[in-house]
Amino acid sequence: MSALQDWLPVKDKSKVEPDAPAPKKTAPHSTPKPSFPIGYFLFLGGILLVFNFLIPKTQAGFIEYSAFKQKVRDREIKRVEIGPDLIVGFPRSSADSAKRAAGPVNGQPGPGKSAPNIDPDGKKPSFQAIPVTDGGLVGLLDSMGVEYYSRAQGGNAFTRVFFNWILPAVFFMGLWMLLLPRLGGGGGGAGLFALGKSRAHIVEEGEVRVTFDDVAGVDEAKDELKELIDFLKSPAKYLAIGGRVPKGVLLVGPPGTGKTLLARATAGEAKVPFFRISGSDFVEMIVGVGAARVRDLFKQAREKAPCIVFIDELDAIGKSRTNLLGGHDEREQTLNQLLVEMDGFDPRVGVIILAATNRPETLDSALLRPGRFDRHVVVDKPDLPGREAILRTHSRGVKMDPSVELSAIARKTPGFAGADLANLINEAALLAVKSGRERVLQEDLDEAIEKVMAGLKKRNRIITAKEKERVAHHEIGHALMATFTPGSDPVEKVSIIPRGLGALGFTWQLPTEERFLMTEKEMLGRIDVLIGGRAAEEVMFGDVSTGAANDLGRATEIARQMVMDHGMNDRFRNVVLRSPKSGALSGVPQESLGPREYSESTQQYVDERIASIMKDRYTGAIRLLKEKKDLLERAARRLLEKETLSEQEFRSLIQEDALLHHAGAANG
Repeated sequence: MSALQDWLPVKDKSKVEPDAPAPKKTAPHSTPKPSFPIGYFLFLGGILLVFNFLIPKTQAGFIEYSAFKQKVRDREIKRVEIGPDLIVGFPRSSADSAKRAAGPVNGQPGPGKSAPNIDPDGKKPSFQAIPVTDGGLVGLLDSMGVEYYSRAQGGNAFTRVFFNWILPAVFFMGLWMLLLPRLGGGGGGAGLFALGKSRAHIVEEGEVRVTFDDVAGVDEAKDELKELIDFLKSPAKYLAIGGRVPKGVLLVGPPGTGKTLLARATAGEAKVPFFRISGSDFVEMIVGVGAARVRDLFKQAREKAPCIVFIDELDAIGKSRTNLLGGHDEREQTLNQLLVEMDGFDPRVGVIILAATNRPETLDSALLRPGRFDRHVVVDKPDLPGREAILRTHSRGVKMDPSVELSAIARKTPGFAGADLANLINEAALLAVKSGRERVLQEDLDEAIEKVMAGLKKRNRIITAKEKERVAHHEIGHALMATFTPGSDPVEKVSIIPRGLGALGFTWQLPTEERFLMTEKEMLGRIDVLIGGRAAEEVMFGDVSTGAANDLGRATEIARQMVMDHGMNDRFRNVVLRSPKSGALSGVPQESLGPREYSESTQQYVDERIASIMKDRYTGAIRLLKEKKDLLERAARRLLEKETLSEQEFRSLIQEDALLHHAGAANG
């Protein structure tokens, strides 16, 4: 189950997980049946097989086969017993002159012999050898006048059949029955025959308790899906006018925006059965299993119609086939079967296919054409009103203090998805419990935002006084550049408390309004703020440290976007050099989308232009911070004393500096 389904705070487990399997009921006085120890039986059979076949049978008194033949030539042997795995030669004795009462009859010892391998004198044979393929042995025995006869295989017929046939068959059949249920990954004795069965989880009609009231911040997407719900409830009016409802609806959006929750809410509103399956559940190591599961899924859906089939992570089976280099790939066969099934769908049966993906650019074009997934619903990150609505939805089951302002929290969380906001509320509740409070305060929510954005506080991390001083000037450099750069977001908080894996401090800026576009000057201003920390280090200490690695990476990426994605350069003005597939929705880097579509000289210009932008902005930051050096030093000392400066405290420092400069100018 995807983490996106956990938006709703858990008050009643049956409402959030209606499709959870019910616990099995057992009789109060029933006693468990003893299970047959088949494992012990198989182990014992294996041991018997090892002893019977693998361990060689050893006997004393063996001689080489050539030595045995030589003893026949030397007339030391009077009688030979030829067995399937042993040749026994009986030596001559004083009783040789006495003739036996009867000789061998039909290759078997006569009545004069007391037992096989035993001499008539009662002495044990002294010559034994392992036979080899030799057709001349019988001729040698005839020429030397040696009696010989054959001996049947040891043991009775039942023993031979049991150890050679029955026991191995039982062992391997038992082993097969033991492993068979695990081959298909299912239980209940289905085993290998369940490989082609669909792994979709079926939620019956009326059991989906999630509705559109539980989904917030995606009003446009809900409006798009209401048409499907209306069709499932009353299809007659659509069929009467000759209209056709889309067969498939593709939910597209970044991770955590609520695509899975929307699908569940759609089924809950329509009150129809709901099939939920992930794209990876179709793909199996055995070729043909994925296509069989697709056929079985659509067969079950037709039997349950009207219903909704939801395929999560569609890109697991729907990737484009243009990059496949021939062959019969299992994923390609599964995709082909899905395309065939969607083509053969009768729109009147009332089966709606919903799918979700956060990488639409990787899907095959045949999936996206009209007649298949012909409606695309974008589930984007929420705006300010959407974030506030999501926060109110997730805070229903959390005890909030009346002084909490969720609107202020919504303003402080731009770019947060629904799952991020749900995690934020949960973190705030945990912090309140940790502090010994019974209600969540505003400070808990603020601390939760900092924890989600920058990581957990590391107060026990040992930092030297010199490092702490450098970090303080670094963060104040960011804050001053944000203050004196036109169009930059104001500073909300500055801290030198270590957080996360490697952050020794952070500067938090809070946007004053929702922004969906950025101008060229605003992008350059962001670069100025990012490199302000390193510029402050050079102004105050004369050298730089490794603490600006993350800042430089982000600043360089902004400069690269300006040159390659937005046409903000002199030589290639209004020209896009990077593939449009590498969008913000997928996060796919350009390198993974194939070779570049421009020359080496263009690449050289791009590199030089990015370096020029970074150099110019760094020079400007150095110049500004040298002018504000006194303010930089005074603010860094205050930050070292308090470790954290709020918006009001930092703004008061700026105002004090302005008054000092004004008084100095008046005295001058």
